[in-house]
Amino acid sequence: MTDTTEPTDPAALDEPAAQRRWAELATLVEEDQRAYYQQDAPKVSDAEYDARMRELEAIEAAHPALRSPESPTQRVGGQAAAGFATVEHLERMLSLDNVFSIDELRAWDARIARDLDVEGGEVGYLSEVKIDGLAIALLYERGRLVRAATRGDGQTGEDITANALRIAEIPRRLAGDDHPEVVEVRGEVFIPVAAFDRLNELQEQLRERAVTEARERADSRATSSRAFDEERARVAALRRFPQFANPRNAAAGGLRQLLDKKSGLEREAGLARVESLRIYAHGVGALQWTEGEHAELANQSDAYALFEQWGIPVSPHNRVVQGIEGVVDMITHFAEHRHDIEHQLDGIVVKVDALADQRRLGATSRAPRWATAYKYPPEEVNTRLVAIQVGVGRTGRATPYAVMEPVTVAGSTVRQATLHNQDVVKAKGVRIGDMVVLRKAGDVIPEILGPVPALADDGYPREDFVMPGECPECGTALRAMKEGDVDLRCPNAESCPAQVRGRVEHIGSRGGLDVEALGEVTAAALTQPDVPADPPLRTEAGLFDLTLEQLLPIEVVVRDAETGLPKVDDDGEVRRRTPFRKRLNHSRAARLAAEEAGEALPDHEPSSQATKLLDELDRARTKDLWRILVSLNIRHVGPVAARALADWFGSLDAIRSASREDLAAVEGVGPVIADELLAWFEVDWHREIVEAWAAAGVRFAIPDHPGPAVMAEKAAEGPTGPLAGLTVVVTGSLEGYTRDGAKEAVIAAGGKAAGSVSKKTDYVVVGENAGSKETKARDLGLPILDEDAFTRLLEGGPEALAE
Repeated sequence: MTDTTEPTDPAALDEPAAQRRWAELATLVEEDQRAYYQQDAPKVSDAEYDARMRELEAIEAAHPALRSPESPTQRVGGQAAAGFATVEHLERMLSLDNVFSIDELRAWDARIARDLDVEGGEVGYLSEVKIDGLAIALLYERGRLVRAATRGDGQTGEDITANALRIAEIPRRLAGDDHPEVVEVRGEVFIPVAAFDRLNELQEQLRERAVTEARERADSRATSSRAFDEERARVAALRRFPQFANPRNAAAGGLRQLLDKKSGLEREAGLARVESLRIYAHGVGALQWTEGEHAELANQSDAYALFEQWGIPVSPHNRVVQGIEGVVDMITHFAEHRHDIEHQLDGIVVKVDALADQRRLGATSRAPRWATAYKYPPEEVNTRLVAIQVGVGRTGRATPYAVMEPVTVAGSTVRQATLHNQDVVKAKGVRIGDMVVLRKAGDVIPEILGPVPALADDGYPREDFVMPGECPECGTALRAMKEGDVDLRCPNAESCPAQVRGRVEHIGSRGGLDVEALGEVTAAALTQPDVPADPPLRTEAGLFDLTLEQLLPIEVVVRDAETGLPKVDDDGEVRRRTPFRKRLNHSRAARLAAEEAGEALPDHEPSSQATKLLDELDRARTKDLWRILVSLNIRHVGPVAARALADWFGSLDAIRSASREDLAAVEGVGPVIADELLAWFEVDWHREIVEAWAAAGVRFAIPDHPGPAVMAEKAAEGPTGPLAGLTVVVTGSLEGYTRDGAKEAVIAAGGKAAGSVSKKTDYVVVGENAGSKETKARDLGLPILDEDAFTRLLEGGPEALAE
């Protein structure tokens, strides 16, 4: 899914528009986080990801009701990948907030100085280069390494101890003495630029060896299809040992590979990746000393000095400075010398050095208040624009994409970049054949800024881009769907293969049915396979009727979910997959026995992906109604609106029979979504989806829901109870209540359980690790309650607090 919507002033959005944009951004950010943390294959640049997060934060600031603990702005991104055990961090492993200009950095410094009440306004800072690698937590007990884990979601990470023990720079036992009983060392694992270049050289050598081995096997068989066998071996070798795009992905993938399941050349390649890894420590988590004499830590820089004594590497580029101007000097220096050091960097991390001040400042649910990261602006390169192709996505939008001569930008190879729509192409002034300027701040596809004026007359033929009149996927005439719309769309929503593919992938997304096995490749395989000619799914109606027999023959070209364009490997080869079957390698004895018996051995068997998909779809039949509603792909019905509809009406039948006025009256829905709902059910093939899913056992109702009439009666009666008419926010951990339990207690007492603090909040209940909500409540002068006062409030209302 690609976001082609221009950012809008959040304050100018009405509530329904804000909800729609919030839901769209939240889904995009979660997809970005999944690609970055779980797949080690980011789908957008750092700059685009940062822009999405900042817009999400701005929307939540303007519309506080949208902010909740589940929002991406309140969580650390990342979940465990398949194949790794999960472990709990002893202390939360947080992310970092970012600033993007010196003015923003100085404003952050002013807040720190104010909150710490620093005389003269100068704070002692520890400044570090921001390593572009993978965060790791090393747990030592009495000086012995007992566990290594990735950050994961901040609370739970992946156990990668086996691979960490292969990194030479990570000591199994700490040097010296005076070790803590327990210490969690936080750091960044990376591959130095020089080692990265050597890795790619090794990949090339391994490809050649793989081809040679395959040729020798072909010679021994003396087959008549030797040329075919050699070509197949060459392609297979390119896929087995591709060139790594950048050090960050090579490092993350190297640390998170299951080496025990590799053999031969693959194991050699895997070991080389691990042995290329280095680490710099940059923080301390849990720290427990035994009784008696031990080293006292006043500053974070003291912890770094201690790490070095223990044999744990620390970056030589760190600086301790007094005041923000010293940090600015460091930012200026590395802006000019960012390619002169041993690893890739994309910014400068700034931390309050004094540990006591760090504790005073605290943290939000996802990031410490005492640290931030200054992000350098994107880098720019030039390359040739050789073509502009058009892809079609889930909503039918036709999106021009630039195809360029491959170029390395900030460490990765780029071949394609979005141009959004025909007006953007005109505004940028680019023509096919131009040398263009690319900007990139991260590891993936960047933005085209425009042509290089100085190379406008280099003699290379130019051609103006003309938007096609027909859908490249199905041949239907493209058109604007409403007056004034700059985007052209394919109106063949029912059977356009690209749109069906996008909708099927959306069904499997986290905001939909959350079917892990129904991702980008699977959706393409089910709707646009190369083999068989007839796809298993012509629309999503048959999704819950899929069988193993339908899945096994499928071969597919991997395509981008939004544009429909084929994806290519680093060698330029189109990616092909057989996602639902795996090849069987029979022993020689088994083959001989089969020949003697006159029997044929099967070539393939179902893959784990096939059985996993069917199992997950079976469980998805009874998932929450709001998830089913999102998965119907009704325009503007994202998680927020779907939850509101499900909670109020309780069933799809009740929603279908409701009037426009009844639908629009539901909080969080409104007239725009009401119109879209009514229009959606008027379409024959939409109703066929509902009927097919219902026949397959999909549950379109919430068990024991009282129905909208009862909900309306309760709403008309108004809230009753001790908290009638009051809004309460609960933040942090309470001993006597779970998070959901506290909200239910507020609602049961007649109050509104809000997820964010605003001027309309009546009380804020604060538990352990309350975070930013407590700070905002104090800034607004709102009544703040501890758990005991909260219990009294629930039982007796505001009067009970005066007793």
